[in-house]
Amino acid sequence: MSIASGFLQELEQEAQTTRRLLERVPDTRLAWRPHEKGRTLGDLAMHVAMVPGSVAEIVSMPSPMQAPNFADPPAPQTTPELIKAFDESLAKANRILGGMNDAAATETWRLMAGDRELLAIPRAAFMRTVMLNHWYHHRGQLSVYLRFLGVPLPSIYGPSADENPFM
Repeated sequence: MSIASGFLQELEQEAQTTRRLLERVPDTRLAWRPHEKGRTLGDLAMHVAMVPGSVAEIVSMPSPMQAPNFADPPAPQTTPELIKAFDESLAKANRILGGMNDAAATETWRLMAGDRELLAIPRAAFMRTVMLNHWYHHRGQLSVYLRFLGVPLPSIYGPSADENPFM
């Protein structure tokens, strides 16, 4: 099994959980935020939806790469729009990672800000840290936002207070 195919397997498994969470984002509360410094629900949900494809696209670029503008895309207007963006992001990640060989995955990849090196790590390490771990972090934030709004939470890694897949 190639390195990229291992990431794709994990991505596929975790995408099912992420989809269940994103499907519960209420259209009527997209502008809500828990704190003035926090993202809105719509901004956070869109970020969660876009991470896999955006990160796969970035890490597939030739090295060294100049750091892009990491601004979030516009917040969705509806939950179906959010799910569509998620599906497109997953398709992009699958397409890009499906074509990545182990040599490319283990090659040191560099991210630059002008002449300053921000990061120099193997592509696989970037994928683990940003495409997956970073994604899980924000998915956890999204579950807290939904809890604050009284939205029943799906099972993530076992039972939630609202759903038990083992019963």
